[in-house]
Amino acid sequence: MTKPALTLYLAAPRGFCAGVDRAIKIVELALEKWGAPVYVRHEIVHNKFVVDGLRAKGAVFVEELEECPQDRPVIFSAHGVPKSVPAAAEARQMVYVDATCPLVSKVHIEAQRHAEQGLQMIMIGHKGHPETVGTMGQLPEGEVILVETPEDVAKVQVRDPQQLAYVTQTTLSVDDTKGIVAALEARFPAIVGPHKEDICYATTNRQEAVKAVAPKSDAMLVVGAPNSSNSRRLVEVGAKAGCKYAQLVQRADNIDWRALEGISSIAITAGASAPELLVNEVIDAFRARYDVTVEVVETAVERVEFKVPRVLRHPANKSAESSA
Repeated sequence: MTKPALTLYLAAPRGFCAGVDRAIKIVELALEKWGAPVYVRHEIVHNKFVVDGLRAKGAVFVEELEECPQDRPVIFSAHGVPKSVPAAAEARQMVYVDATCPLVSKVHIEAQRHAEQGLQMIMIGHKGHPETVGTMGQLPEGEVILVETPEDVAKVQVRDPQQLAYVTQTTLSVDDTKGIVAALEARFPAIVGPHKEDICYATTNRQEAVKAVAPKSDAMLVVGAPNSSNSRRLVEVGAKAGCKYAQLVQRADNIDWRALEGISSIAITAGASAPELLVNEVIDAFRARYDVTVEVVETAVERVEFKVPRVLRHPANKSAESSA
């Protein structure tokens, strides 16, 4: 039986970003250096396949520092943590490694700098997301006001409209964030923004690639986890860019084939914490059902690389390790 023809537009860039790559490497190097178990506070990145793989190697994932024994190393996830977490680890004399993405750390430093200048902070982000919790936790409670929509901006109560600054979560929709920033600047003309946009290069690049493939595709699949903010934003961007059917799938097993009946083209991309292996699994699933022609649509080339912390660049010694 002849398979139906299908053009598969493969978005590039897609998948792992430098921050995710570094965070996974940190867990692997920590296991090499100190042996299992190594504890990780929160999922190192938001992807079940990645987390399960590291768990199989000896990583133990917990939600709070209190769940970690004092005598084993602990790693903080790529999303960042409130200041209180490393302070608590130091108080317990624990060895810890901070895997916070350097671009998230940049936002933390920005928030701190603004606070030192006496500015009250407004954060554009998603309530409860670990990155938002970590960034807001850089300053004393009540010093950071969270807004999620332009409507939130209208309700914000501030100490002094002349003494304000804003930062953003790094994984937001670029276009949605522009609308919130415009609302902030309209209501508070003196508000200070970041020197360089907080939304990270990888989030921006993946959204731009989606905008290039979505309008010419009958459907679009984003490989990523349901708790991955940047993956969910890619689905929204694809829908807004004109793709009638845009869905998030964790693996090939999650594809709703009935919803794809009659398509002649599909776009495939992956969130920043989804490994390429899972993208290939999805492509293979389409090859099994269709006569697939793959067309790569590349909108940017990424050459960013982040070093791992110094403590992991040296083998373990018998003396007490310092934290990194």
